[in-house]
Amino acid sequence: MFSPADHQFMAQALRLAANGLATTTPNPRVGCVIVRDGEVVGSGWHERAGEPHAEINALRQAGDSAKGATVYVTLEPCSHHGRTPPCAEALVDAKVARVVAAMRDPNPLVAGNGMALLELAGIPTVTGLMEAEALELNLGFVSRMTRKRPWLRIKTAASLDGKTALNNGVSQWITGPDARRDVHRLRARSCAMLTGIGTVLADDPSLTVRDVETSRQPLRVVVDSSLQTPAAAKILQGGATLIVCAEEITERAVALRAAGAEVLALPGADGRVDLAALLAELARRGCNEVTVEAGARLSGALLQAGLADELVLYYAPLLLGDKARGLFDLPELDEMAGRKELSVRDLRQIGRDFRLTARLV
Repeated sequence: MFSPADHQFMAQALRLAANGLATTTPNPRVGCVIVRDGEVVGSGWHERAGEPHAEINALRQAGDSAKGATVYVTLEPCSHHGRTPPCAEALVDAKVARVVAAMRDPNPLVAGNGMALLELAGIPTVTGLMEAEALELNLGFVSRMTRKRPWLRIKTAASLDGKTALNNGVSQWITGPDARRDVHRLRARSCAMLTGIGTVLADDPSLTVRDVETSRQPLRVVVDSSLQTPAAAKILQGGATLIVCAEEITERAVALRAAGAEVLALPGADGRVDLAALLAELARRGCNEVTVEAGARLSGALLQAGLADELVLYYAPLLLGDKARGLFDLPELDEMAGRKELSVRDLRQIGRDFRLTARLV
């Protein structure tokens, strides 16, 4: 169905799409390559929300050469008027000869309509070339569109014996500078960083992107049931911060708002923050990917609630001993049937440390 040349040009489009890894939110990451007579005449990617989509950038580069050309795009061209006009209509106007999309757009406003519009105009279309690779680029966008919640990634650093801090709470630094820089790449691609009040009080983190170049900072979100976040906490500086509580305590809420934070009450049945409601709220705000950097309690609660999709574990070649603090606060199991199965997606060395990426089965 697809030729070697088709794979070659779609792979190029996917590489272009990856250029928007940290910038396109809340939009998907999309790349486009226009080919005529075996030669690339135009290419581009979507850079930022509100700016031209990948197809438009590629068409501008191709000019009149787009007529009769094949278009390779990593996501079905949009068919609706959003911040920008429909890309499908632009492709029709350019009189392209064929459109190959890696995957269908999960957005209900598109969802097949883009390809149908092209077919109606007499332009042959096909979907599914390198679909798995395209999906990987936009797991968060697909999650938000289909599950109404972001893709949730829990990141943590541990010793080889699975400890994240000494028993007295000291945790800096378990991993080396290369691993810590790699974490900032994760932050840069994330729409929001999620942590708990325990981490804020113990470590006073900022959770900003610092060690890699970025044009934006993710939203910082603190799960803080009783609003204990200090008004001078670093997490309230350097960008937008959302404090989520179970009950709004007026005096504390006023102080946090005066310090620049947004305060939102999302009470759960157990008197704590409703974590599922929190993820739904983040999706409503356009968050595609959320990265968790928290302690064992919040990380364990997200796992136990079935809200975590992926684990990124950085293991340092050292041992902290049995009394040190563990990775996840989970209930004791009476039988192996209750274990949480993981699918390992990647394992590689980062400096002196090792990064394991796994997904919940």
